[in-house]
Amino acid sequence: MMLQQSEPDDYVLATGEARSVREFVEIASSHIGRGMGWRGTGTQEMGLDAESGEALIKIAPRYFRPTEVDLLVVDASKARQKLGWTSRTTFAELVSEMIRSDRTSTSKEIASAR
Repeated sequence: MMLQQSEPDDYVLATGEARSVREFVEIASSHIGRGMGWRGTGTQEMGLDAESGEALIKIAPRYFRPTEVDLLVVDASKARQKLGWTSRTTFAELVSEMIRSDRTSTSKEIASAR
């Protein structure tokens, strides 16, 4: 749809939903067969493998943005208004697609290294 416009323009494609890193990690880990548990709060919070208790995710304050905001939500209204575009992919479907893609490229890397 973007490429069919008479004049070039920039468009943002997004669901307009706010999601957390925690939600992403939980969905992604479920796709690789690892359940997640959480322990601690704030900068001491850790994501643990539910079966082994191994720490898989730790908060790293050095990666915080200097002007951290509480909520980031993308506005795709321009694409909706000018192109009639709406998101049809759910967050869970997107995470699943990302995991599948990573598994495919990792499998190819492993195969080519042999």
